[in-house]
Amino acid sequence: MRVTPSVAQLRATAIAASFRSCQLFIGLPASDLEAIAEFSVLKPLAKGAYLFRERDPAEGFYVVQRGAVNVHRVSQAGKEQVIHVFRPGESFAEVTLATDTGYPADARALETSSVILVPKAPFLALLGRRPDLALRMLASMSQHLRVLVGLVEDMALKDVETRLLNWLGKRCPADARSPRDVPLGMTKRTLAAELGTSSETLSRTLARLRDERLLAVKGNTLRVLDAAGLHARFRRLLGEQ
Repeated sequence: MRVTPSVAQLRATAIAASFRSCQLFIGLPASDLEAIAEFSVLKPLAKGAYLFRERDPAEGFYVVQRGAVNVHRVSQAGKEQVIHVFRPGESFAEVTLATDTGYPADARALETSSVILVPKAPFLALLGRRPDLALRMLASMSQHLRVLVGLVEDMALKDVETRLLNWLGKRCPADARSPRDVPLGMTKRTLAAELGTSSETLSRTLARLRDERLLAVKGNTLRVLDAAGLHARFRRLLGEQ
């Protein structure tokens, strides 16, 4: 007799499948992923909806299943500073597992998204039984620290054009054969948020680089027309700051 899976079983299977693409869980056997999936919760987010606010009680950490989540802080002057834009397969807010002070920042969906909440209490219980998983958590949090260090370095570049050229330069080396396509992997709105600027300012910056024949814009792909020239312009702008 064939047994039809329940809705809960199907949901857990889908969540476990999403975990397989998450760096945090790579290498874990299917049985472990399924065990974590059983107590995890899928949360849909409308565009612009907040997942949590700074200092909200921490329910656990998250894995992005689809869409993009902007984790940011707001200064006393009301200026939003993007910490990172998390995309499918990326995890965030793991630091709350080791503290009771709540979430350290705000998290908002930049587009229609869904995230998986991995609740704190059952996951900590699992870590107690699986020290190898605890080591993976440390590695993931170290990666986030490197992201933050990179953010500090990038935000020292005060000009939006310089930050955009820096972003492009990391994906297209100076000796790359031109032209070279750089897929955004996100909307221009999401890229603007990651660069700490508005969509309008990003569009004007792209138009300026396009007029100078350094790149072309084709949908959600930036085509670098002159890699060497792009890097030379970046170095020149650095000298002016």
